[in-house]
Amino acid sequence: MVPPPTATTPAPTIAPLRVVDRDGHTQFVDRHVGADREAQKFMLDTLGFDDLGALADAAVPAAIRQDVGLDLPAGLSETEVLERLRLLAAKNVRMVQMIGQGYYGTVTPGVIQRNVLESPAWYTAYTPYQPEISQGRLEALLNFQTVVSDLTALPVANASLLDEASAVAEAVLLMRRSNKAVPDGVIVLDAELLPQSIAVVQGRADALGLDVVVADLDAGLPHRDITGLVLQQPGTSGRVRDQSGVIADAHARGAMVTVAADLLALTLITPPGEQGADIAVGSAQRLGVPLFYGGPHAAYMAVRQGLERALPGRLVGVSRDALGATAYRLALQTREQHIRRERATSNICTAQALLAIVAGFYAVYHGPEGLRRIAQHGHDAARTLAVALTGHGLELTADAFFDTLTVRVPARAHVVVAAAEAAGVNLRLVDGDHVGISCDETTTPPHLAAVVAAFTDRDPGAELAAPGERAFALPAGLVRDSEYLTHPVFHQYRSETQMLRYLRRLADRDLALDRTMIPLGSCTMKLNATTEMQAITWPELASIHPLAPDHQTVGWRRLIADLESWLATITGYDRVSIQPNAGSQGELAGLLAIRGYHRSRGEHRRTVCLIPASAHGTNAASAVLAGMRVVVVATAADGTIDQAHLAAKLTEHADELAAIMITYPSTHGVYDTDVREVCDAVHAAGGQVYVDGANLNALVGLAQPGRFGGDVSHLNLHKTFCIPHGGGGPGVGPVAVRAHLAPFLPGDPAGTGAWSDGGAPVAAARFGSAGVLPISWAYISLMGGDGLTTATASALLAANYLARRLDPYFPVLYTGESGLVAHECILDLRPLTAATGITAEDVAKRLIDFGFHAPTLAFPVPGTLMVEPTESEDLAELDRFIDAMIAVRAEIDQVAAGAFPAEDSPLRHAPHPATVVTATQWGRPYPREQAAFPLPALRRDKYFPPVARIDGAHGDRHLVCACPPVTDFA
Repeated sequence: MVPPPTATTPAPTIAPLRVVDRDGHTQFVDRHVGADREAQKFMLDTLGFDDLGALADAAVPAAIRQDVGLDLPAGLSETEVLERLRLLAAKNVRMVQMIGQGYYGTVTPGVIQRNVLESPAWYTAYTPYQPEISQGRLEALLNFQTVVSDLTALPVANASLLDEASAVAEAVLLMRRSNKAVPDGVIVLDAELLPQSIAVVQGRADALGLDVVVADLDAGLPHRDITGLVLQQPGTSGRVRDQSGVIADAHARGAMVTVAADLLALTLITPPGEQGADIAVGSAQRLGVPLFYGGPHAAYMAVRQGLERALPGRLVGVSRDALGATAYRLALQTREQHIRRERATSNICTAQALLAIVAGFYAVYHGPEGLRRIAQHGHDAARTLAVALTGHGLELTADAFFDTLTVRVPARAHVVVAAAEAAGVNLRLVDGDHVGISCDETTTPPHLAAVVAAFTDRDPGAELAAPGERAFALPAGLVRDSEYLTHPVFHQYRSETQMLRYLRRLADRDLALDRTMIPLGSCTMKLNATTEMQAITWPELASIHPLAPDHQTVGWRRLIADLESWLATITGYDRVSIQPNAGSQGELAGLLAIRGYHRSRGEHRRTVCLIPASAHGTNAASAVLAGMRVVVVATAADGTIDQAHLAAKLTEHADELAAIMITYPSTHGVYDTDVREVCDAVHAAGGQVYVDGANLNALVGLAQPGRFGGDVSHLNLHKTFCIPHGGGGPGVGPVAVRAHLAPFLPGDPAGTGAWSDGGAPVAAARFGSAGVLPISWAYISLMGGDGLTTATASALLAANYLARRLDPYFPVLYTGESGLVAHECILDLRPLTAATGITAEDVAKRLIDFGFHAPTLAFPVPGTLMVEPTESEDLAELDRFIDAMIAVRAEIDQVAAGAFPAEDSPLRHAPHPATVVTATQWGRPYPREQAAFPLPALRRDKYFPPVARIDGAHGDRHLVCACPPVTDFA
């Protein structure tokens, strides 16, 4: 085994904290860090420290402190960073992208690009766990679910998954656990499935020991017991088939059936639900979401009745509030797969919410007739090509297609593709004898002419007349005749004025980071600077196809190489892969790397993963999906790992130990002093150490997990490195490893169905959600090594200031040996609950009346609130939150004193929408003013939630997950 760094090595010298001189707002760090020099001095005085360096020295154990500063380029100005991004973007070659394979040209309507994709009201919102302040984004996600359900003709759709390939893998797992008739049969994958989907499924199946077969279904189903079948419509060749027969055959043999379907094609083609499918999955990318060099793109999953409670990911449902009004929430919320820990069947935690919202609004803007017109445009363009090419004697592999052709050109494929590239068009090189062409919304007659010329060496001229009505038309039995998108929302926003006001109205119902501090522990919500966001929609970056040849993507790959190198430097690891498109996928990739490493050494028996009881729920779920057996390690009273229990488990599982997963700083918001000892003990037992990077915002510049004992970590770029949360995604979860694990990092999913250059891929695209990587590249470039260290120390300062101020009112549950916390703290409400009946949830809902998003509720300790203020909040905002919490404590004291009972208190009735406080009848034992304006400052700037407290149980009992009728809002 590669020797890890150990505690027997002399403790490193602590590097002096090199903070940026914050003077005169001349550097970007002054914009990113909220508290200026004077405010920081006040906060330090409150804590009893002279400077940030002294605070960091007291908080972070000396045994893990790095001995040198970060070897990164010096921070640049915002102008310089944008100039460098322009230079990188210019190295990419913009082409007409006709490669297809799940990625298509599309037009993002300007009103949606400017007012959603580029609007902080939408991109800085958090996951809608607090539904009362999330009604806008929940309605937008419900629109998306309705689009998916209508187009697939399946009754229940989720609020997005990560990408099409991993969605197919989730469908395979769903069929495996839901099929009671044939639970242990083979999974059959249609040979027409997208290659990246096949690769991702094969990687998941290998870890879980599932039997997967890729089959040409023209020869019929394999003569084996079949648990599940996955079809593609249209197929990777472009071929469209009537799949009702093979679906019926599979059902007759006890199998379940998934169809990976193109949503836009389903406006013209008979949908999976009408052909008998149990599940439909796919991508919503072509509904207005840019190519983004592979992502982020919202995937979807829809299921037949009876499978909704097995659905992975998030599900937006319709419920009612305390006044009986219709309201939205995440349905079956505690069913989220990752919460079930080692019993999990999926590790999905995040989604692609922002991109699902864009896709949903695209459908709202265009309506059913507009979507059908766009689909017909692509279909007619492909038909035009088919007539022209066959007229020149060329042969197509299929006569029935939607928008993609595969053309036989024996031994000429490379020549044709090169000729098209010379004319500015990218085609798909299938093999030496076949070329693929995909048309889309952006295809024009000159594009078609260039393609015909590349195949024939002739100017087509007038040959490209529109095809006749029957030429290459869809077979009559496959033409959709059912209605879709009949809800009024898809018919009433046709003008830009109407659409603009609809977007604004929904945004105004929400609380996002552009309005208020979001003090969520474990989910860092800090500044997403405009300069960092600016490049993501530049066409030189956003219009690049993920399968474009490398010589056209030099700028993208240089940016990615920079970012991977910088992240390796920051974490102290040797290699980084940015393929994982969520933190949960980064966890999975890291554990698969550990699995691959053990197996390469012949240690197949090493399958046990130790996980502390306090760990993030996705840890256990990811371990299960990596084929590991979870063994829980107890937590001591002080929140640290129970060393005696750990030692016992190491002894018990010495010969089968694969890894331990730890979070550092711990999930309890503390720098445990024994982390090196834990790492050494696991290494001595032959295991690997996985350090969850969720709390890396407390380490950057101060300590490196790759140096204090970690073998692998995933990082959350959507937390520490400023990619915004977008209402629940996009995220990026890079995986960083020491050198001995590098050969097992995720491989390239593109190819002939088997991955290459590494381990199993975890995402559809080689570089995952590349489209949002310029955000983190810009953040690191702006801050430089010293600026990043300043941010970390400033995050410690904000958290400890808040903890010190609030501790007399809500005791801080855990602190380190120095009496300090890390970047977050847990406020213990359990004694107050026992004395008064007021719960942590009551406090969370009451904070809405003060204009705050609640802290993290009941995690990692039930009955508590976990608070993370971040370095980006200024002193005034921190004090505003502290004042709100003190006012809440005063109301709890009123309950304790008998001023009003808990069940009739402002806390239990919270939040208070304007309809409540302005009603003619009041009848509550506290005044309206206390309900609406519990602090005087709220009279200047008041957010009124659109609904009262939502009845979650009602929504779960009466599950409705599509747009309700307008009469519900009368």
